[in-house]
Amino acid sequence: MKVVYLGTGAAEGIPALFCNCPFCTEARRRGGKMIRSRAQTLYDGELSIDFPPDAFYHAAYLRADLSAVKYLLVTHSHMDHFNPCDLILRGYKYAKRMTSPTLDLYGNAEIAEIYREATRRELKKEVGEHIRVHTLSPFESFSFGAWRAQAVPARHTSREPLLYSVTKDGVRALHLCDTGTLPAPSLEFFAQDRTVARLVTLDCTFLDGITEPTARHMGLDEDLRVKDALFSAGLADEKTKFVLTHFSHNGAPSDETLARAEKLGLIAAYDGMELEI
Repeated sequence: MKVVYLGTGAAEGIPALFCNCPFCTEARRRGGKMIRSRAQTLYDGELSIDFPPDAFYHAAYLRADLSAVKYLLVTHSHMDHFNPCDLILRGYKYAKRMTSPTLDLYGNAEIAEIYREATRRELKKEVGEHIRVHTLSPFESFSFGAWRAQAVPARHTSREPLLYSVTKDGVRALHLCDTGTLPAPSLEFFAQDRTVARLVTLDCTFLDGITEPTARHMGLDEDLRVKDALFSAGLADEKTKFVLTHFSHNGAPSDETLARAEKLGLIAAYDGMELEI
């Protein structure tokens, strides 16, 4: 399975849109891997988790063929994870010779409602008829194409966000972003499928920040606790890759800090990073 981290930033991106703090100023000056767009992860070129405002950037500058995405899993409706307005461009005169004309969109009831609201005025019939919306419930198992998946609740701002497990050809990946530490019921549900994950993607918004037990994001300490929990539950082993993403400028993810994370057995993702699992 090929995994591409198209966007690895939190809601404000890095450098943050309206920020002139020393870290954002340095990020603008240096560019390169210090630039982090909003979160989107691509699996085997056909499955995307989240669809942010920076999808255009991912297609233009990271050369991602987003017309090849057949399946879109959305974690929640926050603007940095779901920008449905751009989906009106998926066809008609806006898009020719698409690799996959049809898109299956999966998310909770709020995602379905926001998609309808955002596209109601401009969605052409020729485009809309090729986008199929599927509403998910927490603790739901479902399948699409060659994939099977599970959706469980996150620990975030409300009961809305979902975390995902996706499996193809016996290779399993867990996507644990925009969440605090993994809720016990979600861990137990994932563990019902005894397939060991070859990849775990972890939220690292806070990085070195000190968090409360009810925090809606994670930092390095929480990531390590989740890693231990996954090992204890039989969901990970020594071959599992643990990748950090969703970095905030407030955490100042410098090269030095991220190098320290890698010494802990965690891979710090950057925009455009590719992995084979």
